[in-house]
Amino acid sequence: MKQCTHAGALPHPEPTPQSATCLECLEAGTDPVQLRMCLECGHVGCCDSSPLRHATTHHHNSGHPVMRTFERGENWRWCFVDHVLV
Repeated sequence: MKQCTHAGALPHPEPTPQSATCLECLEAGTDPVQLRMCLECGHVGCCDSSPLRHATTHHHNSGHPVMRTFERGENWRWCFVDHVLV
């Protein structure tokens, strides 16, 4: 079973969210479908079901490997590099 090789290097405690929503969506005039938070820096971006996929774009631009859901009632993490739930 494939595992994330990045989870052990994440900051503890996790970073404070930089915003309450996807600021890039607000600037673009689009609505995020769901939100994700970068566990390296706290950037909040929209998911891949959103029109502009800002969480994935943040990963590509920053190289930060792991994000978590930023939705109430959900508790999961995703590693972009290893393509696995953490």
